Amino acid sequence: MKKIFGLAATLLLVTAGLAACGGGKDTADSSAKESSTLVVGASPSPHAEILEAAKPVLEKEGITLEVKTFTDYVLPNKALAEKELDANYFQHIPYFDKQVEEYGYDFANAGAIHIEPMGIYSKNIKSVDDIKEGTQVITSNSASDWGRILTILEDAGLIKLKEGVEKTTATFDDIAENPKKLEFKHDIDPGVLVPTYENEGDALVAINANFILSAGMIPEDDALLLEADNSPYANIIAVRAGDEDKENIKALVKALHSDEVKKFVDEKWSGAVKIVDAE
Repeated sequence: MKKIFGLAATLLLVTAGLAACGGGKDTADSSAKESSTLVVGASPSPHAEILEAAKPVLEKEGITLEVKTFTDYVLPNKALAEKELDANYFQHIPYFDKQVEEYGYDFANAGAIHIEPMGIYSKNIKSVDDIKEGTQVITSNSASDWGRILTILEDAGLIKLKEGVEKTTATFDDIAENPKKLEFKHDIDPGVLVPTYENEGDALVAINANFILSAGMIPEDDALLLEADNSPYANIIAVRAGDEDKENIKALVKALHSDEVKKFVDEKWSGAVKIVDAE
């Protein structure tokens, strides 16, 4: 009888051990599944659309991509810092650098993905020759875009910046010559620039391409003045410092430079959005 009880106890221990091993495997599988999901914050257009195009590419690598959209330029970095996101994709390099400096974010640039040419738009002004003295130029309150806008105006011969000024960080105080006495208003939230363009027909309004695309417009067709192709304002994948070396993040950047995504971007935006060469 003692032998029978001993055998039963042994079998019970073995069964418990096997169950424990099975439980460990389930936990490991769950952990692996969790780590294969990337949550990325993005502007609705074109960023979120480009990420959607990259989903099938990442699925082949066993990675599930979850896209969260934001309609402003503040919350995506805040959400990344608070670990609500694994990465974000909405900002160009000068804006990223300024945000890191201003808020002390411990972020890293995981890779440049695309360029969206900034444009200056007007409902009523159809050519540079039609710009009258004293015309108002309306820009966003995003200081990281000011040098970009001023460069467009300088390239068009409408202003001249001070000698030696770094154009990516130039401000309105750096204007040396303004022959048409353009008046600058630069306190508008980026999200309301398109309605401002609609309502201020005689003004020049500088608008980022993502807002123009969301409004169903095409920069190359609808802009009065358009940024040159050699712009340094590439849009990037931003992550918390150290995460740029994670395999999932590297896979994301690689997928966004894939032939499938490039084809999607070229066909959808016809040059209004351009995937940059992988670093």
